[in-house]
Amino acid sequence: MVVEWIFLFFVVIVAFSSIKIIDQFERSVKFRLGKYVGTLEPGLNFVIPMLERIVTVDIRLQTIDIPPQQVITKDNVPVQVNGVIYFKVSDPAVAVIKIQSYTYAISQYAQTALKDVVGGMTFDELLAERDEIGKQIEELVDRETKDWGMEVEVIKMQDIDIPEELKRIMSRQAAAEREKRANITKSEGDKLAAVNLAAAARTMAESPGAMQLRTLQSIDGLGPTPSNTVIMFPIDVVEALQTFSSWVNSGKKK
Repeated sequence: MVVEWIFLFFVVIVAFSSIKIIDQFERSVKFRLGKYVGTLEPGLNFVIPMLERIVTVDIRLQTIDIPPQQVITKDNVPVQVNGVIYFKVSDPAVAVIKIQSYTYAISQYAQTALKDVVGGMTFDELLAERDEIGKQIEELVDRETKDWGMEVEVIKMQDIDIPEELKRIMSRQAAAEREKRANITKSEGDKLAAVNLAAAARTMAESPGAMQLRTLQSIDGLGPTPSNTVIMFPIDVVEALQTFSSWVNSGKKK
């Protein structure tokens, strides 16, 4: 009787240990006596104890940081860049069988690709084309990792760290560029104001009434302050004085 109970207990233990529940976001690679025999889908699965084992793989989108890398750009500027990889396992069997650690492998390859791409660009291109750099790294890594049972979704560059001396130089250059644009804007405004003043002067010269109207506007702008003393001459008197002055000057020349 005792033997029967022991046997029954052993059967129950074996039965429970053979039951494997796989979640929806997982796939399990099954090996029998060390040989790959299939990939288990989500749900209830059975594994023969001691003869079969499984390796479970998460097939959700995963994120890996690319550690900061010291790189020399094409124009010999030292920079430190880092990034992030978004990828997922597309073929669990290949990822488990061909690669010892697929997360470590893709991280190392991404670091190498990052150095290659950034090292082939100038510093200005690095600052202006961060998205393009990410795409180039993504193409390199994705082309290699397809044979590893993985699929790269996107690779993004995060930070670009440059030496402090270069930061100060860039700051002075930006300030000089802003001052240059301000001077250009001011000169264009002065030029436009001069053109408008010349046009107004021609209009007032051609129309005495416009000159009188401008005079009245100037007087009105002085305000009612008692200290302001305004002496007005009729336009006719001013024109007569100008004519007389021109006649006197012409007589002297003769």
